[in-house]
Amino acid sequence: MKRIILTVITAMLLGGNLAWADDSEDAIAAYNHKDYATALKIWRQLATEGNAPAQAYIGMLHAQGQGVPQDYTTAAQWFEKAAAQGYAAAQFTLGVLYANGNGVPQNYVKARQWVEKAAIQGNAPAQYNLAQMYARGEGVPQDYVKARQWYKQAAANGDAEAQVLLGVMYLGGYGVPQDYMRAYMWYSLAAASTGDQQTHAADGQDRAARRMAPAQIAEAQRFTRQCQTKQFKGC
Repeated sequence: MKRIILTVITAMLLGGNLAWADDSEDAIAAYNHKDYATALKIWRQLATEGNAPAQAYIGMLHAQGQGVPQDYTTAAQWFEKAAAQGYAAAQFTLGVLYANGNGVPQNYVKARQWVEKAAIQGNAPAQYNLAQMYARGEGVPQDYVKARQWYKQAAANGDAEAQVLLGVMYLGGYGVPQDYMRAYMWYSLAAASTGDQQTHAADGQDRAARRMAPAQIAEAQRFTRQCQTKQFKGC
């Protein structure tokens, strides 16, 4: 689960439901100003009322050692409280902890179970990492077909790395029939994103293009436009 550590905090801060009470907005403002003690105080009060996002944020503080000593065991306990209420960002993060053995015994089966719960709810980092687990056989039998299915879900949610890996799968025929036009399409979609995948995507796009006739490239470009217009449905 390579990319996971870097995506945990992003998933928490950007992927979570921030539409709670004014108190939560005060906590987020305090956190952004590095006033972790104030943020923790507010989140603790919300957490005692059963607020799952607040429970997850407390877990984040403990995992990062912000305002409290770094303690993955305590972090895992808070993430589990939020995850048990169905909070996708916490489910994904708890899966991360199980995958890496932080605060809990390393267990890829439990990691996959929690990551899958978040993926089913549409959490793109979880969808990407679940695809990785299927591709590598971590916590599940290796299954390129299921890996492709979850990469497609993540790709449809705008995950450029998933789009690149779909290009890889179609270019090499991993879990799918080899299809240079589909490979070109997925690489093109990733190349159009703003992020660290642009160079990889452009290189893949060139590799696919070298295996295609001009008419096929034109058709692949049409596929790409259609996919964007249909918001990834049927891609």
